[in-house]
Amino acid sequence: MTKSYDIPKALVWEAYQSVKANGGSAGIDRETLEHFESRLSNNLYRLWNRLCSGSYFPPPVKGVPIPKKSGGVRMLGIPTVADRVAQTVVKRLLEPVIDPVFHVNSYGYRPGRSAHDAIAMVRRRSWEYDWVIEFDIKGLFDNIDHELLMRALREHCQTPWVLLYIERWLKVPMQMPDGSLVARTRGTPQGGVVTPPTMLHTFSSFA
Repeated sequence: MTKSYDIPKALVWEAYQSVKANGGSAGIDRETLEHFESRLSNNLYRLWNRLCSGSYFPPPVKGVPIPKKSGGVRMLGIPTVADRVAQTVVKRLLEPVIDPVFHVNSYGYRPGRSAHDAIAMVRRRSWEYDWVIEFDIKGLFDNIDHELLMRALREHCQTPWVLLYIERWLKVPMQMPDGSLVARTRGTPQGGVVTPPTMLHTFSSFA
């Protein structure tokens, strides 16, 4: 049977290996990595088949409150294991396309760059400049405009299935600790695989 999208099985396997190496907790289905592995072949084939056919719809993310040092809490959105694999499939294809457009001084969430690299650059710059500008965008992840973000993404990526699934991930609801579902019309939850690099840097490069 002809598939709507040509997604190599090897890409799904490599994505699973990456998810396994990173570990992480279960999502709303309570399926752990170990349980996912107990039916690994079937799980990966089913995921690949749905991704290729365009019929993959991500489940809600599990809302986990994390205390903030400044007070209050930040809600993380934890995807299921299968959804983390799906997100990693997209990340592995999209990251090499998006990363070259990042600013040379951008370090967050980028491959081959770490917080230690950023600190080293700050030390170097402290010998070159006598001033520092520090700022923060309050609630950036919570308030990203979905329409603007997708317009930005389309500027850099024309792969239909990547755009399709990222748009679906943007819209999935969050299941709160009390079991209620919260719809999302703006923002992207922190805690997923694809959200930080794709959403933050694509949006900022467009802006």
